[in-house]
Amino acid sequence: MTGQDPAGHDAAAGAGQQAAGGGAVIRALAITVSNRAAAGIYEDRSGPVLARLLAAAGCTVDGPLVVPDGSAVEVALRDAVAGGYHVVVTTGGTGLTPGDLTPEMTRRVLDREIPGIAEAIRAAGIAAGVPAAMLSRGLAGLAGGVLVVNLAGSTGGVRDGMAVLAPVLRHAVDQAHGGDHPRAEAAG
Repeated sequence: MTGQDPAGHDAAAGAGQQAAGGGAVIRALAITVSNRAAAGIYEDRSGPVLARLLAAAGCTVDGPLVVPDGSAVEVALRDAVAGGYHVVVTTGGTGLTPGDLTPEMTRRVLDREIPGIAEAIRAAGIAAGVPAAMLSRGLAGLAGGVLVVNLAGSTGGVRDGMAVLAPVLRHAVDQAHGGDHPRAEAAG
């Protein structure tokens, strides 16, 4: 590691920023996992959508970083964790083909899985009329204090997944950094 995150920022500077409630900065990295896009065979379409939706959710976003599936995913995730990101969301590599290895590479990096996020993303896709959403093997979890979420590699899959993730994103990041649950005022 050269002391820089995948976008070339100073890792020490990013690691010093705590994300919490109250409008603190949430640093996010969008990663597109695609052998063909990484090879320049076609343009990455889902990564830019993911980056826009992360920004709309209140994140400062780097990427999309485009990597081929396999060990490059694990390297990119580990670099992002070391680079001080609070959230890393991938798009692609979650299907059933022999080359779809993103969940396996993600599992190597995670300390704790958060199955509810991945289950809710699949359920939302099915509810949106995409039965194949149940075939996504995407994971979600924590690598240290970094929230990592795998989304499908289509623009629709990214939109459906971010519709689920965006409303809980700030709370999840806050929790990952030791924040408490919001409490309702005591009924008097």
